[in-house]
Amino acid sequence: MQTTITRISRTKKGRFALFCDSGFLFSVDDETFFGEHLAEGMTLDDAELDELLRKSDARRAKDKALGYLAAREHASGELFQKLCRDFDEHTAAAAVAKMDELGLLDDGAFARRAAEWLLSKNKSRSEILRWMDGRGVDRELARQTLEQLFEERQADAPEGLGPDGAAALCLVEKQYAAKLAAGKKQNVLAALARRGFSSGDARRAVELWLEEHPADGEEDL
Repeated sequence: MQTTITRISRTKKGRFALFCDSGFLFSVDDETFFGEHLAEGMTLDDAELDELLRKSDARRAKDKALGYLAAREHASGELFQKLCRDFDEHTAAAAVAKMDELGLLDDGAFARRAAEWLLSKNKSRSEILRWMDGRGVDRELARQTLEQLFEERQADAPEGLGPDGAAALCLVEKQYAAKLAAGKKQNVLAALARRGFSSGDARRAVELWLEEHPADGEEDL
């Protein structure tokens, strides 16, 4: 089937909108428009139209990806998910591959920085893994990164606690001290469990806090 471009106009976003006798076809970017020498009266078959749209979408997806990365760092999985809101999977994947080729993606470094940041906020192991999963970080990469970080920080953790338990203790000191002082240890343990801390880490964190504040809290663990 042959389609003739009957009208071309600029869109508010600066793209070129293409029209035929039956109405709007699609819009293309500057590079595609001038590179393909598009003009009113030009006739294209279905294959040529599809290729024109593919080229324009590929460039638009690349520009979209650059915009996301300019705003903040992304894992490749998260970038792919965002691009899939506006493009098909093939186009989105090609744009992600281009960003990787340009050296703008590093999932390992992203996972490491994210884990350090979340651990500094006293997030539990499960909370950190869940956050990374939501950002499109490969689960095995996230797990390995967190294990490595925990191993490095083990020496700095209080005696009897790992990094996860140390995070639980920090939360106890910052957010739950008043409840413990009021004898609400079970409430604190439940709150820590909801935040993803294991029962062992939660109990040990509470025990350590009570050892330092022997006059506070009366409810049995």
